[in-house]
Amino acid sequence: MLEVYVPATSANIGPGYDCLGLCLDLFNKFTFEELESGLFFEGCEEEFANEDNLVYKTMLFFYDKVKPKKIPKGIKITFENNIPICRGLGSSSTCIVAGLMAANILSEANLGKDEILKLAIELEGHPDNVAPAIYGNMIIAFMEDNNLYHESIEVPKGIRFLAMVPDFELSTEKARAVLPKQIPHKDGVFNVSRCALLIAAFTKNNLDLVKVACKDKFHQDYRSHLINNYDDIVKYSNKLDSLGTFLSGAGPTIMTIAKDSNDKILDQMNSYLSTLKDKWQILDLHCDPNGAYCREV
Repeated sequence: MLEVYVPATSANIGPGYDCLGLCLDLFNKFTFEELESGLFFEGCEEEFANEDNLVYKTMLFFYDKVKPKKIPKGIKITFENNIPICRGLGSSSTCIVAGLMAANILSEANLGKDEILKLAIELEGHPDNVAPAIYGNMIIAFMEDNNLYHESIEVPKGIRFLAMVPDFELSTEKARAVLPKQIPHKDGVFNVSRCALLIAAFTKNNLDLVKVACKDKFHQDYRSHLINNYDDIVKYSNKLDSLGTFLSGAGPTIMTIAKDSNDKILDQMNSYLSTLKDKWQILDLHCDPNGAYCREV
């Protein structure tokens, strides 16, 4: 049997729309067992226990693209889901990465991480979730003329990422539908400057710059009305001794960065969130430096 562990991710990180992402230390576990024949699922909802399952479809995509000599005749896939679904924490990306990594090992194709990432981007459409899930840390990645470009940004030690997760979902399709097809030139300049500053702030460990660097004109303002109390939560978290706040992926999760030494902020945010009409939970997370991994058992 093969176990594949794929981490949660937080995409965009404010101004890094569709190119910047962060790997977090919360993992979904997928177990693959080769069989003589048949397709079986365990641990997933019945509506996804069929040939349209994203993990299985991703494996078929891999076999069709790579055409390895060895393809399992049958497979059983077991799911252990720890990452909230449709909340902007990369749950669908874990399925894509798991399917590709499992197919790569089970077929003995032996593709490297860059080849796996290219296939993941082809399926996902953009790299900001799948790249950090595969490589760990914070990643800037993009494709140009079928060439992959990426670089890792090491997140400084001693900071935590408080993922404020509501009890309602927000589909990526709906979150993308509200975005404009064109943006003003000044908004482009705004985001370029903030994204450059954000990367410099983490690279140089100058965390005082993070709060202003998390600002964005590409997507957060347009998506805010889809998330109850979004502006209030961001305003409150920024009043606290936090380092910065941003929308995680397409939302609805809101992410606040804080120092590990800040013992009060978790209780302060929980107390505030409890006053709102929706139920929110906070996941106290850290950056994972390694990304997805496999284990044969």
